Amino acid sequence: MHGQCNFLSLVILVAAALPAWGQELAPAAGPANSGNAASVPDFSGIWGRYSFPGLATPRSGLGPVVNKSRRRQSFDDNGRPFAGAENAPLVSNNTQLVGDYTNPILQPWAAKVVKEHGEIELGGWPAPNPSNQCWPSGVPYVLWNLGMQMLQQPDKITILYVFDHEVRQVRLNQSHPAQLMPSWYGDSVGHYEGDTLVIDTVGFKVGPFSMVDHYGTPHTGALHVVERYRLIDYEAAKDALASDAKENFRFNPRANDYGLVVDPTFRGRHLNLELTVEDNGVFTMPWSATITYRPASGEWPEFVCAQNPDEFLRKSAVPNADKPDF
Repeated sequence: MHGQCNFLSLVILVAAALPAWGQELAPAAGPANSGNAASVPDFSGIWGRYSFPGLATPRSGLGPVVNKSRRRQSFDDNGRPFAGAENAPLVSNNTQLVGDYTNPILQPWAAKVVKEHGEIELGGWPAPNPSNQCWPSGVPYVLWNLGMQMLQQPDKITILYVFDHEVRQVRLNQSHPAQLMPSWYGDSVGHYEGDTLVIDTVGFKVGPFSMVDHYGTPHTGALHVVERYRLIDYEAAKDALASDAKENFRFNPRANDYGLVVDPTFRGRHLNLELTVEDNGVFTMPWSATITYRPASGEWPEFVCAQNPDEFLRKSAVPNADKPDF
């Protein structure tokens, strides 16, 4: 009996030292990690917003290209329709995307591209972009999505976007390869700096619809994007939300066409993204922007661009055949 008790005690001690079934042992903090696994912030879950195109200008410094075409805002801070059009502020026109080509961040040739893109929009047709041509979005263009889900693992982070099954993989605590093969979303590596997740992305592929925003702003293979994600309380989020409301058009948060629902009265922790973009082939200097997310609910939608080649009133460059093959 005494031997049995010692054996049972040993089993209990070993079990207590091992992780529970289905759990993974957290890696030791490396040089890029500023703390141990317990200090890693939890960004997991579904996050959303109801503004478009979504980038807001930073508190200081130069910001992104914005829309010259304006329209009246639809919903107020609480998601209620404005009582009258005269009370609604003028914001980005979500049906006509005409970039401000006079933004000083643009080199002359890039300003010309943005101007030509806007002229197509002013002519009554949506100008080609990755969304309406069913092409990979790249970064930071993909950030226009009204909903995203972040999946955290010890060695990587996966980010899912609502539109067209777009997915990004971020390797943690690693370096970019010395010989990097360009890709549509680039090579993303990340690490934690205290309460902040920092994602560094380089190595972008350039194609016929490559752009950093809905205004046709181009990029080259030298594009470099740094994203900094941090959880903030509502008081800290208010300024960013006000900047967003000043520039971006708002949809109805409780009837989102993308399937996700955001509570505009939410006063808990928000997810704040600050990004910096540089590309010495396009921009005169680095520029910054912010996005503020709230927790989102609802069923994740099935939104497939290639199943609707005439979406957005423009024929998409989707492969097709004159005759069916079956």
